[in-house]
Amino acid sequence: MKYVDEFRDPVKARTLLREIEVLAGRIETPEGRPLQIMEVCGGHTHSIFRYGLEALLPGKIELVHGPGCPVCVLPMGRVDDCVALAERPEVIFTTFGDAMRVPGSKKSLLQARADGADVRMVYSPLDALALARDNPEREVVFFALGFETTMPSTALTVLQAEAEGIGNFSLFCNHITIIPTIKAILDSPDLRIDGFLGPGHVSMVIGNRPYAFIAEHYRRPVVIAGFEPLDILQSIWMLLKQLDEGRCEIENQYDRVVLDAGNRQALEAVGRVFELRPFFEWRGLGSIDHSGLRLSAAYAGFDAERRFPLPQLRIADPKSCQCGEVLKGVIKPRQCKVFGTACTPETPMGALMVSSEGACAAYYQYGGGQHGGGQHGGGQHGDGQHGGAEAAE
Repeated sequence: MKYVDEFRDPVKARTLLREIEVLAGRIETPEGRPLQIMEVCGGHTHSIFRYGLEALLPGKIELVHGPGCPVCVLPMGRVDDCVALAERPEVIFTTFGDAMRVPGSKKSLLQARADGADVRMVYSPLDALALARDNPEREVVFFALGFETTMPSTALTVLQAEAEGIGNFSLFCNHITIIPTIKAILDSPDLRIDGFLGPGHVSMVIGNRPYAFIAEHYRRPVVIAGFEPLDILQSIWMLLKQLDEGRCEIENQYDRVVLDAGNRQALEAVGRVFELRPFFEWRGLGSIDHSGLRLSAAYAGFDAERRFPLPQLRIADPKSCQCGEVLKGVIKPRQCKVFGTACTPETPMGALMVSSEGACAAYYQYGGGQHGGGQHGGGQHGDGQHGGAEAAE
């Protein structure tokens, strides 16, 4: 396929939807509940709402929005650590744009910048390294976050800093891993998920093999999915086909991008620079063993947590904010008590309303959320087309 329009063909979409409806009608579920399919990646969530796919699916299928948004699972205490670093007079603090407005217990990075901190948005860690190169009298800290998708670029930047002998560059490392996250969901006593749409861009790095335990031990099928409408519909069809035939396998719909073994060079760079933390705190999910990365001992000189004193406090989320329940798929964003009222993109209470990958932002932006009978706007332009960033996990 050469052109994006081939992934958005309405005739093929209608054919897939008819097949999905037939399969869904044949699959029995306990107590007649809907078939629950979790899309792990926030990029999938936004594609689903951008193209109106959830409304096209038969009522027997319920899509559950998973925790595949690294900004959304960042604990409030880690945001406070970012602010503490940014407010040091010798520091230039650099970050991706979608982390600027995530609320800490007192302020966000955007508010810290308004108060005088030198906080700068960058598009890659190499931008941060260039700032360190150009400002040798300042300490440049890069806010490293993301799943396996963004780990290689961070690792390669550290290797480049080492090669050039740049000593005023460091990372505040918040990289997290997808596999322990899925396992934590699977171990939940309230689990009702029947299958998973696997994250496309993470899988481009790690491959398909790490998901084998989901099928082998938890007896849940997984289909690695692309991000266009036909990608997602075909992946749902593939999941239902497995359920109908009584199979539990790892299948790869996104094989034009994802290889079974992943990207060897990227994995080698990550393995050289990083090591697993014994545990890491996730917003809404609590502490998950071996789910976060830190710089290995060989690269400790680039670790901002070792270079600067930090508060490192655990801060509870506001009680009225239900990001945790949304992240675990227990409730939908529109069921949160503050969705669209106290919590909006302009005045976010939780990270899910801030991030370009957040489920609450998707509901709000693409008109998927109703609260108290009122439709909340967001993102629909006069020509009927939807705006917003294309997000990857």
